[in-house]
Amino acid sequence: MLWRLWVFLLLHLAGGLVGWSSARSRGALAGVIAASVCWFIIDGFRGERVLRWLRGGAQAEPPRMNGMWGEAADRMRRALRTRQIQVEDSQTRLREFLAAIQASPNGVVLLDAQGRIEWCNETAADHFGFDMRRDMLQLVGNLVRDPVFTAYHSSNDYASEAVMIGPRSTSSRPVRLAVRLHPYGEGRKLLLSRDVTAVEQAETMRRDFVANVSHEIRTPLTVLAGFVETLQSLPLNEDDRMRYLGLMAQQSHRMQTLVNDLLTLSRLEGSPQPGTGDWTPLATLLTQCEQEGRSLSALLSPDLPHALLFSPSPPLELAGTPSELLSAMSNLLSNAIRYTPPGGLIEAGWRMLGDGRVEFSVKDSGPGIAPEHIPRLTERFYRVDRSRSRETGGTGLGLAIVKHVVQRHGGELHIESQLGSGSLFAIIFPAMRVRDIQAA
Repeated sequence: MLWRLWVFLLLHLAGGLVGWSSARSRGALAGVIAASVCWFIIDGFRGERVLRWLRGGAQAEPPRMNGMWGEAADRMRRALRTRQIQVEDSQTRLREFLAAIQASPNGVVLLDAQGRIEWCNETAADHFGFDMRRDMLQLVGNLVRDPVFTAYHSSNDYASEAVMIGPRSTSSRPVRLAVRLHPYGEGRKLLLSRDVTAVEQAETMRRDFVANVSHEIRTPLTVLAGFVETLQSLPLNEDDRMRYLGLMAQQSHRMQTLVNDLLTLSRLEGSPQPGTGDWTPLATLLTQCEQEGRSLSALLSPDLPHALLFSPSPPLELAGTPSELLSAMSNLLSNAIRYTPPGGLIEAGWRMLGDGRVEFSVKDSGPGIAPEHIPRLTERFYRVDRSRSRETGGTGLGLAIVKHVVQRHGGELHIESQLGSGSLFAIIFPAMRVRDIQAA
């Protein structure tokens, strides 16, 4: 600034001296005025160059000049560059933030003060059925018409979340959404949503499981308590006493079987997947299963045992946990024995399929199963005929155990049945778990 003042004074001094030398006092005045005009023209031209650079968006390099205007242009260039870097950094952070929200498993919707949609991620669009091209700046209350959400949105009490039915929910595939609003800024709201369908189904299954276990255990406990009270309070002869003790032993065995099945299910769900290092011959598994099946048939039908036919096993070995494989086979065979009338025919055995897989099947001549019951047979405690299951001592967990064993070994469970024509249960194991005994 001081240098600019010195140049201004020197220019006027030079103009005054030139005018004084030519026309004395009048010439000096004219020279000073001319110097002032030249100064303002030159300075205005320099300022105009800076203004043109600014009007052009300051994208190009600033004009090169000395003095105040040059320093001002350079300082403005550095300030604009710093601001541009800050804007680019903010935009990068915004893109990263939006990308993080897009990757969130929860739905996120930004609402303005009037409740209009400003932005949402893909998860929220899938939850609520939004189309961002069509629904941008639309009122969320006009798009989400569930009564639960409408009441929650208008209540202004967002301390807890609300659970509503998803817009894309169907009877075959129900969808439940938990939504919650969070006010922020000046009247704006953040709408969060998450799919709680699996959580609610798991909670329902847990409640049903606890209720079923309690019911299954309460029945034999009630019988045991009644018999104990009878033995304690009444003088009984030896025959009645032995009969009551036999019934008590039967109910105790039923509870023990139930507990063992529950422990088996718990172990299956909590243990790692079986490897392919433990090989067991199919004939060995079938022999053990046959022994258990014949013992059960003799126990349930001592007067008229079932006709049990076991086909010879191919010379193959199966990779997996022997106890689990035997448990699955025994459960299929015991179910067939329990539900087939005395003297009925039951066929079981292994066979090799054309693609290298092996199949263990159990076919009975029982009453058969209605088609509507077949999809639910592997559910825990599901019974087609509850009274019949209790008479035969079934726990309702056998096929659930079979399903878990088959899944853990990468196999498949097939069920075929018709009312009055018996049933066929088959488990198929993949070729990677089968090998020839001689080749091994």
